[in-house]
Amino acid sequence: MTLECARCLFLEHGYAATTVESIAEAAGVSVAAIYKSYGGKAGLARDVCRQALAGEGPVPAEQRSDALRVAVDLPTMIEGWGALFAEVSPLVSPLLLLLRSAAETDDEAANLYAELDQARLDRMAANAQHLAERQLRANVTAAQARDVLWLCSSPELYELLVQQRGWTPQQLGRFVTDTITGTLV
Repeated sequence: MTLECARCLFLEHGYAATTVESIAEAAGVSVAAIYKSYGGKAGLARDVCRQALAGEGPVPAEQRSDALRVAVDLPTMIEGWGALFAEVSPLVSPLLLLLRSAAETDDEAANLYAELDQARLDRMAANAQHLAERQLRANVTAAQARDVLWLCSSPELYELLVQQRGWTPQQLGRFVTDTITGTLV
């Protein structure tokens, strides 16, 4: 309940304008309980983002992504990654974009945004290494593959194509699949 209230308030009012007090009031808990459980606003935002990254359904998206690595063929794996991005991006990208904006004036938001971006880069490095072990184009390095996967999983791509150009998440997922396929394998 607390995380859902925090998510709604962050998205409605922005990171900077949302206070721990307003979240506590909306969730019906004490401010002290939020600090004890989450350490403050940045901790709440971290857990809201983690919840969003889990996606929908009983199995977290990260585990489903890992399971795709044992797919029989690369097209199945890459299609799965595109579908997961279409599922998770609408949940997490708006939050990451809020943190990116807040990072300009809030050190905790800046640190959290950097932490989450580094975690995404690390995850994409692992995915790129897996692709490199299976089949990358001859002229593509694992580092280049990591960067393409990092770009394809960025909140900025969601912002540009979904929020600004009106694409559906499914169209975005298809674009990600086609970009990975056409560029890396």
